[in-house]
Amino acid sequence: MEGERRTLKQQEDGRIADVVEKRQRKAEQADMQMTVAQEETQSLQVIARMHSLFPAKFGIPRQSGLAEAVKSTVVFEPAYRAAEAVRGLEGFSHLWLIWQFSQAVRDEWMPTVRPPRLGGNRRMGVFATRSPFRPNAIGLSAVRLEKIEFQQNLGPVLHVAGADLMDQTPIYDIKPYLPYADSYPDASCGFSQPLQGHCLQVEFPQRWRNLLPPALCEALVQILEQDPRPAYHSDSQRVYGFVFADWNVRFAVSGSVLTVCSIEPVSGEEAPRW
Repeated sequence: MEGERRTLKQQEDGRIADVVEKRQRKAEQADMQMTVAQEETQSLQVIARMHSLFPAKFGIPRQSGLAEAVKSTVVFEPAYRAAEAVRGLEGFSHLWLIWQFSQAVRDEWMPTVRPPRLGGNRRMGVFATRSPFRPNAIGLSAVRLEKIEFQQNLGPVLHVAGADLMDQTPIYDIKPYLPYADSYPDASCGFSQPLQGHCLQVEFPQRWRNLLPPALCEALVQILEQDPRPAYHSDSQRVYGFVFADWNVRFAVSGSVLTVCSIEPVSGEEAPRW
């Protein structure tokens, strides 16, 4: 009898241990799910917005620094306009902007994308590209800081050059560029290597140049040299267009030569798109 009682007690203790273990596993799983849920719902604060010459995506340089003559301003949101927040920033020549691809936010993501510069037919892993269609639609750009202007109603305004952001793009953070840590001159460029140095010859008739200030002409030429078209567009008869600094710019490309067809002020009508 004593042996049976010990056996029954051991079995009961085993069942209790199993229950405790199961409850512990469930608690751990619940904690893990809660942690994942918290990670999935982490939010970023928009600290500033870009004010640029690009009201739409088409025509924007594909990378920062390719059109150094393009000038923009970074205007902080009201909660972040303290002058102290930019103390010391004037000593840096370049900045990192961390921002949102606000026109590319999607609920789902794909592991591969078709980079336009590869003709739109080859798929690459999304993390091997700078495609805006990412799990987190976050962009990173290095820009040149020209000056910091303190305005009474806007606080510190950053004047930058070489940005590749659409007007009103939300900016999450700003960091100084450190050449001794951020520059790797010998870095390899993967499948984008053959695309380096690809520029078009821009034919810009004087009658159209006369409509724009010299600074805007220089910026526009740098933009057009980079060939704004998707790589899979090669129709020499097609006229493309985009809005740049309140002007409708139309152009055509034949071979390696881009010709500006017309420049007209925006009159309230929608500008042509490719």
